[in-house]
Amino acid sequence: MIGYYVHHQGRGHCARAAAIGAQLRTDVVALTSAELTDPAFSEVVTLDRDDADPAPSDVDAGGLLHWAPRHDEGLRNRMAQLADFVATRRPAAMVVDVSVEVTLFLRLLGVPVVVMAMPGTRDDLPHQLAYRAADAVIAPWPDDLYRPDWLVEHLHKTVFTGGISRFDGRPQVSHPTFAADVLVLTGAGGDRRAPHPATGLADALPDLKVVGLGPSFGTWVDDPWPFLCSARLTVIGAGQGSVADAAAAGRPTVVMPEDRPFAEQRATAATLARSELALVASRWPDVDRWRSIVDSLGDSTPAWNRWQTAGAAGRAARAIEAVARQ
Repeated sequence: MIGYYVHHQGRGHCARAAAIGAQLRTDVVALTSAELTDPAFSEVVTLDRDDADPAPSDVDAGGLLHWAPRHDEGLRNRMAQLADFVATRRPAAMVVDVSVEVTLFLRLLGVPVVVMAMPGTRDDLPHQLAYRAADAVIAPWPDDLYRPDWLVEHLHKTVFTGGISRFDGRPQVSHPTFAADVLVLTGAGGDRRAPHPATGLADALPDLKVVGLGPSFGTWVDDPWPFLCSARLTVIGAGQGSVADAAAAGRPTVVMPEDRPFAEQRATAATLARSELALVASRWPDVDRWRSIVDSLGDSTPAWNRWQTAGAAGRAARAIEAVARQ
């Protein structure tokens, strides 16, 4: 049996875990504080939250860790649950997506650990501790497009899988019911307190069909695949899941990186711009610019196959199984 720790921020970690779990040839138990139900997992263990304290103290243990608030009951219970799981269920290996603290804790319990790498600037001490402690590192992007300096030390145990999309293998089928000139997708991990600028785009471009999907628009759909395949132009953030899904759909895309710790989305967006896979905008374009972008689409198709989404979840699963067999 393989244990799979899934971070609760947003929904991208859950979607990626489910895609990989479906490719693993053994039972997989998910451990998470997120709401997660998927047939890829034989069981889901719900962990206590460790972020309920409104005024946490000494969260980084003097710079050694990222999140270990002092005297936090949720953190204490969460780690106790992980220790109990290891002691009673004895997993052959654990996948961590993502947490430095969970990676180190599981390794201290003697469990082989596979860590999901994240883009951005990860040369800080906590990240490097986690990567050094890991038995294997999965980098869910193409190695010929992005190989950051901080990962060089760990290349001997790193598997570059390409972008992992939950839609890998599904036929690309477009349909007028789901068609849009501009499809704007927002995830669940960002700040939704301010109105999304796309809310006024439909009024500004009345001759174009503008569709917004996601929490920012109050129109979340569990399966956006037919919308992705049917859109002339897709607008997304630079989260790994969003980029992999857009790549699997193969449609022209505008990527607007959001502020994230360690410049995660900025790094991904820079890679996409450098590789000419998507148009990257650092700020919301004005109406004239949107008109120009849509008018310039033509019949061009970006070379999204370079993001290597085909078979990526399976490549990640084989790397995990290799660690479990050691």
